[in-house]
Amino acid sequence: MRLKLLITLSIIGISIGSFAQNFKNEFGFKSDNDAYLFYGQDRYYTNGLFINFRHATDQQKLSSSLEKVTYEISAGQKMYNPISGYSPKMETQDRPFAGYLYAGANVNLFYKKESILKFGLELGTVGPNALGEDAQKLLHKIVGFYEIKGWEYQIKNEPTINLTTQFTKLLGRSEAYKSDLSLESYVNIGTTFSGAGIGILLRSGDINQLFNSAYTNSQISNNSKTERLVNNEYFFYAKPQLNFIAYDATIQGSMFNKDSPVTFETKPLVFAQQLGLNYSTPRFTFDFGLTFKSKEVKSTAKAHQYGSISMYYRFN
Repeated sequence: MRLKLLITLSIIGISIGSFAQNFKNEFGFKSDNDAYLFYGQDRYYTNGLFINFRHATDQQKLSSSLEKVTYEISAGQKMYNPISGYSPKMETQDRPFAGYLYAGANVNLFYKKESILKFGLELGTVGPNALGEDAQKLLHKIVGFYEIKGWEYQIKNEPTINLTTQFTKLLGRSEAYKSDLSLESYVNIGTTFSGAGIGILLRSGDINQLFNSAYTNSQISNNSKTERLVNNEYFFYAKPQLNFIAYDATIQGSMFNKDSPVTFETKPLVFAQQLGLNYSTPRFTFDFGLTFKSKEVKSTAKAHQYGSISMYYRFN
């Protein structure tokens, strides 16, 4: 009798586990910091923190060409400083101190033929209102880092609006479904960041379709149309990308006035190489990535590198 009861409970547990493989909501965060490379550097794009919530709509109500539609809301902060956070003299600063604080919304369209269109809007501010100085001083106090100096020369206050568009297209996948190549591109138009970029994404390992993958933030589903290729993803990814920079308010200051004490011109072309590892179950995602960039500023500033950690939890 006990054996039958245990077998019955095990079958129920397995059934519940299988039934709970699809979740339509996702919440999590991403953290960027050059300290993750353990180089001992603290320069340029020095810290970023982003919080995201995503929701998948009912996929059975979509057109035959669409596999999935998700909506997303986010909030984030980016902090920038010269080659060191201790730069009390304006004349030695090779990049401005700057903060960027925003809230945003996205709609993401995932097509059955594995192309993706994403549209986003961000509203926020640069300057002291972005609280970059407060956040950096608090962070350094918590972890016991050096004293911060020089934020009095930061980029001045300016409300911001930015529009973003991203397009991804699968180029090919191996017969064993263990690796694939995709084209990735974006266009940004706004008062903080304006520019465009194009790159090639390589994924290798246990991967899902682009509309079911943690890399594209599409593991959530709602009445799914297509089964995943794998239940758990574990893969390496690499993305070389060429970026055209039309405007960057964190380097050049306000688009509408020239009252910031330290500004520079941007390098129009910036090459970036992204490398990372991703592990995802139906409920959790953990991602660690590295980004290496060529020079961004027309000054004595050097090339820059930073790391990223992302963690997400899915639920109904």
